[in-house]
Amino acid sequence: MNLLLLLLAIFGGVALIALVSKRFSGSTDPRRMQQLQRWIMPLVGLMLVLSLFKYYA
Repeated sequence: MNLLLLLLAIFGGVALIALVSKRFSGSTDPRRMQQLQRWIMPLVGLMLVLSLFKYYA
């Protein structure tokens, strides 16, 4: 019974996040998107390095 309630809560949370993000998402200007894309790859690389460090530590 606890598992069912947990799964229901997770599903409800994901559905709520999807609805809110769809309602409040707006068009992003190209300049802002370019600034965000510049940071994505270094942050992903840093995340991978930190994950490897955590795995072996």
